[in-house]
Amino acid sequence: MCTTPQNVYLPRDGISTDQGPLTFEDFGERLAAAVQGLTADDARAVELLGATVNDGVRERAASVADLAASAGSGLGRVVLDSRSPEHATYPDAVVRTPALVALDVRDEPVYRQECFGPVAFLIGTDSTEQSLQTFVDTVQAHGAMTAAVYSSSPEVLDAARDAALRAGVSLSENLTAQVYVNQTSAFSDYHGTGANPAANAAYVDAAFVAPRFRVITTRRHA
Repeated sequence: MCTTPQNVYLPRDGISTDQGPLTFEDFGERLAAAVQGLTADDARAVELLGATVNDGVRERAASVADLAASAGSGLGRVVLDSRSPEHATYPDAVVRTPALVALDVRDEPVYRQECFGPVAFLIGTDSTEQSLQTFVDTVQAHGAMTAAVYSSSPEVLDAARDAALRAGVSLSENLTAQVYVNQTSAFSDYHGTGANPAANAAYVDAAFVAPRFRVITTRRHA
């Protein structure tokens, strides 16, 4: 989906959690395990994911090893490969599970292009500050429909909110459980903000009254 996260930024030194420090590699393994937990059973996976719609999506999902190998830093690797579960009801349907590729922040030619399909990049940065700045630079240059931040630090959340404002993209803060990033209806009738290259128009906005203004919103659990 156009609102599915593609680039996941994380300091390469890891993060602090309530269970102790978590390295970049550990985070990737846990994220991969969570995805596998949702998609390991074919009958469940095909209903959750649906079928792919074009050859480009299928080719990207099937060639994640090539994406990892193309990383100029030499640090690219496949954390979770994509597979094609069997659909019992529609045997000709081509379903692909999500893939996860680890990269370094220097691998801009890989992650700064749109990789439409079930592929996400886990990008190691020098710091949270660099993660946020890279996020702003990428969205300003290429656009994004939505963004998300997960942090227990009020200062980081404030910085992420400011970064989203500068980038011109709506932000979800620490959304978990049954709330998903791509549920953009939570932003009222807006689908995109109209304020970045990927969303230069919105379904409903005030442009017919005051085209100088755009609306950027954030949301969090009450």
